[in-house]
Amino acid sequence: MEQKTDVVFKTQQAYKYTLRKNNAAQRIVKLKTLKDAIKKYEGALYKALNSDLRKSVFESSITELFFIYGELDFAIKNLKGWMFPKHVGTTLTSPFSKNRIYYEPKGVCLIIAPWNYPFQLVMSPLISAIAAGNCAIVKPSELSPATSKVISKIIAEAFEEQEVACFEGNASLSTLLLKLPFDHIFFTGSTEVGKIVMEAAAKNLTSVTLELGGKSPTIVDKDVDLVKAAEKIAWGKLVNAGQTCIAPDYVFVHEQQLDEFIGLYKAAVNKMYFKTDKLDTKVYGKIISPKHYKRLKTLIDEAVERGARIDLGGTFDESNQTIYPVLLSKIPEGAKVMEEEIFGPVLPIISYKNLEEVIDQINSKSKALALYIFSKNQKNIKHIIKNTSAGGTCVNDVLIHISNPKLPFGGVNGSGIGSCHGFFGFKNFSHERAVVFQSRLDLSSMIYPPYIGKEWVLKLLKRIM
Repeated sequence: MEQKTDVVFKTQQAYKYTLRKNNAAQRIVKLKTLKDAIKKYEGALYKALNSDLRKSVFESSITELFFIYGELDFAIKNLKGWMFPKHVGTTLTSPFSKNRIYYEPKGVCLIIAPWNYPFQLVMSPLISAIAAGNCAIVKPSELSPATSKVISKIIAEAFEEQEVACFEGNASLSTLLLKLPFDHIFFTGSTEVGKIVMEAAAKNLTSVTLELGGKSPTIVDKDVDLVKAAEKIAWGKLVNAGQTCIAPDYVFVHEQQLDEFIGLYKAAVNKMYFKTDKLDTKVYGKIISPKHYKRLKTLIDEAVERGARIDLGGTFDESNQTIYPVLLSKIPEGAKVMEEEIFGPVLPIISYKNLEEVIDQINSKSKALALYIFSKNQKNIKHIIKNTSAGGTCVNDVLIHISNPKLPFGGVNGSGIGSCHGFFGFKNFSHERAVVFQSRLDLSSMIYPPYIGKEWVLKLLKRIM
């Protein structure tokens, strides 16, 4: 495998100089070719996603395929404008020059994708890499093998290896690839692995985009439609069985509304995921692996042993890697469920008296990938946004900010570096090259030595600056 990856990498390093010359029309053809290949394998993708995560066709359509079709269409429609050099203003030092920003491809890029949205999170950065004119090596997750196989077929059909190649393998393959001097690395996954990726990239001074995760908090203000809030939070938490990087990780509810919220959350879960009092596994996914199943069960058991209360759930089906939706309250201080990202269908609920204590608790943790606010009070909404930090925020909804390609998506500090989607993804895989075209009427010599007799230049600059 090492010999194969080295050969492909060297081939792409040579080909990137040819590929960078492609114009918008040529890149659009490549994006359309990718779209056609995806359409051809649609049925296989639905079967693969069901095999890996027990995703229904409907959920796979919304969260995986349609999402990518939307990204492709948006890039195809806007790519010519993205590629056009951006005009910027002049300065006092060169008032008659022309100043431009050129977006040029970074070169050969590595995309390492996770297992939770195994198709979407490969294709989304790949679309941006192609739009920006790069070569790419893609490494899908070994934990979603059925989907990885289909992805490999799609890429092989749409591209020559000198432009885009897909390698399937475990963590040792990622380690092998990370030793190569890529021009850019795009990694989606856990914060801990993100640190390893960044450390490896630093050895080659390779730029990185890290789409990570963390504990995304949800705040339910006292002044709110509690029914809608509970339903939205339940959906956001339980889609893909909670294995979503921007899922509500834990929720703050005013102490006077705690019992009511618990009842409404239960009702919402029952409405969406149960059929005649039985969990509907046709719409509710499974945990990706026995290892992750055990981790989640251990989190729940540890919290309960220390005094947490299960208000919903507590049923486990190990043979089918299924954990029924869980709602926890009365969480003891120091419980692991409040220390690490849950990444499963478990929602801790915390009561509060005032918003300041909520803000203090949020700010005591690493910066989140997402923060959700449910409130009708504009003053409170603005206060929370101003006094917290997160990669993205939704007010009176969850998850939907990821669906708008006109918005940047990404984390901050522990939840990520860089952003993606739409122009932001294109920009992420591009180098912004500053270019100045000096005019014939050039005043630069005014600041050249010798400086004797030029004191007036400083006085003039000081006056007009």
